[in-house]
Amino acid sequence: MSRDMTKFLGDGGMPLLGRLGMQFTSFTEGTVEASWVPTALACNPNGPVQGGVYGVVLDGAMNFATLSRLERGERCTTLEMKMSFLRSAKVNDQLTVKSNIVKIGGKIAFLRAVITNAEGKSVVEASGTQMLLRNS
Repeated sequence: MSRDMTKFLGDGGMPLLGRLGMQFTSFTEGTVEASWVPTALACNPNGPVQGGVYGVVLDGAMNFATLSRLERGERCTTLEMKMSFLRSAKVNDQLTVKSNIVKIGGKIAFLRAVITNAEGKSVVEASGTQMLLRNS
């Protein structure tokens, strides 16, 4: 059964994501999608989005994908995340962020996330492992 994630639409309750220009647009069981138009805050002085900002955005997306499969009151925490940078993005680019659970168990979840540009080309791809903090 999927958890009602309606209250997490928009910045997901994480003002930093909103300030970076990211807004969650949909949740389904184990999947999340967001639009991201990077703000100047997300970019380094030379213009492109700073690499660590991708980490914040992708980690947030993977976190919410996992939360969509957990019961109310249960949490998750990132154990590991790997990112592959394929092309750059800059302020005001129209990006899409998607994350989904690859496999979920009793204590661990494996996830995938991707940021694509307006042409549908991958900008950054990530995989992650999260520890599940269950109620029982």
